Amino acid sequence: MTTHLEPIRLPANQPPQFYRGGDAIAALRGASTSEKFGPEDWVGSATTMFGQETNGLTRLPDGEWLRDAIIASPVAWLGQKHIDALGVSTGLLVKLLDAGQRLPVHFHPSDSFARRHFDSHFGKTEAWIIVGTYGDDPRVYPGFKETVSKATVNDWARTQDAPAMLDALNSIPVQAGDTVYIPAGLPHAIGEGVFVVELQQPTDFSLTLEWRDFLASPEKGHLGLGFETAIETLDTSGWDTDRLTSIIKHTADDSSSTVDLLAAGSDEFFRADQLRPSTTLSLDPSFAVLVVMDGAGTLRTEHGGEYALAKGDTYVVPHDAGESTVEGDVTVIRCRPAAPEKRNKS
Repeated sequence: MTTHLEPIRLPANQPPQFYRGGDAIAALRGASTSEKFGPEDWVGSATTMFGQETNGLTRLPDGEWLRDAIIASPVAWLGQKHIDALGVSTGLLVKLLDAGQRLPVHFHPSDSFARRHFDSHFGKTEAWIIVGTYGDDPRVYPGFKETVSKATVNDWARTQDAPAMLDALNSIPVQAGDTVYIPAGLPHAIGEGVFVVELQQPTDFSLTLEWRDFLASPEKGHLGLGFETAIETLDTSGWDTDRLTSIIKHTADDSSSTVDLLAAGSDEFFRADQLRPSTTLSLDPSFAVLVVMDGAGTLRTEHGGEYALAKGDTYVVPHDAGESTVEGDVTVIRCRPAAPEKRNKS
């Protein structure tokens, strides 16, 4: 009898970070007050932190790294069409991120820049699904308000003029249900009190203009490239209100059983849907990461598997699980890599 891979419920996976936060993640997961939670939880991760061997990787309950399990059975985990397009990479990194302080002004490389400088097929396009906020004024900072010169940005980085960097960015108040797509190169920061489910390409390439008070050295900011080189992949163009509408969505009032959460164009890199089944919802076969935001329900797979879904649960779902269904009074965020036809590893 053929044995099929089934969904796996995952424990928290929290590599060390340089900033404060974590209470919102602990609350979502129902952690006891004695448990220490950091500001990031890397869910279903086959990606390491930059320059590290294992930090960031998800360890499965049987002790195996998820990355190694996928390499050993790539078709079962990812599906043949995915492999044809992206190889044995999941093409996806999902994080829970709780900003207990404002994050520094930074940006991420494009695919082409990452190929040249990091020998990677993937840059780091990302998206934020805002699932909670707290504090007096939760905000995000996507893109420069007006076009600036690369020489000006280089000077900001050299002098560490944080007020000038932050003032140059758009400042957008946010609430749960808002989503922000961050194309590679777009300068950005996340403000204090913003809790997100974050989808990214599967790398840890962050080029941090505002390194002082956050990182140990400027080298940590430019990843050894020098800021002048790093800024080559920075989008210094202006993002006015009209242009921002192309990357920001407001989904809080959408009561559909399935809501496509992300802005147009992001599906070249990843997909995210909010599932609130009014009846039984059918899901097509796909590698996926599930984050249960609220309620309780049941995930059933094509091969007879049945899994309880409760607030704070996270699952990694292999392609081999086949057609699945979700039912119950539950809210789930389903994160997936790009559809194979949308993405080519070359």
